[in-house]
Amino acid sequence: MPGPLRVIYSPLGPGQIRIRRSILSGYLPVAIFTGLIVGFAVVSLAVARLLRPSRPNDVKLSNYECGAEPIGPAWIRFPVGFYLVALVFIVFDALAVFLFPWVLVLRTVGLPAFWVMAAFVGIIGLGWLYAYREGVLEWK
Repeated sequence: MPGPLRVIYSPLGPGQIRIRRSILSGYLPVAIFTGLIVGFAVVSLAVARLLRPSRPNDVKLSNYECGAEPIGPAWIRFPVGFYLVALVFIVFDALAVFLFPWVLVLRTVGLPAFWVMAAFVGIIGLGWLYAYREGVLEWK
């Protein structure tokens, strides 16, 4: 039988038929919805680009910093400390993201999950120790 529905004859009784949906048929609405979302985004951006006014001048092309006159060039180098602090924050944020759901299910998953999380926290702790020894956490 073509399509997502298949008829499976089973020994349920005389004349009884069990109908089972294909596994992939559950993804069809998701694929259609995703296609509609992407299509709407592309069409909206294309129409906006065609209809927008394009009158560039010096004021519109200059840098805007909250109403203040820009001082110096826009492309300057930031100290590497900003990026290192951001990376350390992301690492500990990932720890929090994994730690809180783990705490909620710890009783149901048992002691092996405790040791897995202990190893994960230990690896994160080694990363923190390395960052501390390298002076990443000290603001210079």
